[in-house]
Amino acid sequence: QVQLEESGGGLVQAGDSLRLSCAASGLTFRYYVMAWFRQTPGKERDFVASITWNSLVTPYADSAKGRFTISKDNAKDTVHLQMNSLKSEDTAVYYCALKRGPIASMPRTSGEYDYWGQGTQVTVSS
Repeated sequence: QVQLEESGGGLVQAGDSLRLSCAASGLTFRYYVMAWFRQTPGKERDFVASITWNSLVTPYADSAKGRFTISKDNAKDTVHLQMNSLKSEDTAVYYCALKRGPIASMPRTSGEYDYWGQGTQVTVSS
């Protein structure tokens, strides 16, 4: 059974950096995409960034480009999201997600993903 466990959330000030991690376990297949989404109360879960199983493709949401970096530790099936220059509008619960592959295109909507973590709160004070 696939399990995703996020860590690294917390309370920071605007301009600070934070690194989120998502450890995947129970993977019995080779091809997949892992992603980060975020959600604020009353709103939909929004795509932030994703990465292929081999780390070759890493699309970002416009809000994340230039500030966030997604990476993958292949030896540990762990994905990281390095978030720099954080803004108050980055405050949200951040979720890790995984979609089994192979895939024809990189999924950007929450409904396309098969597995989810429990989420980790990121709060950026201004």
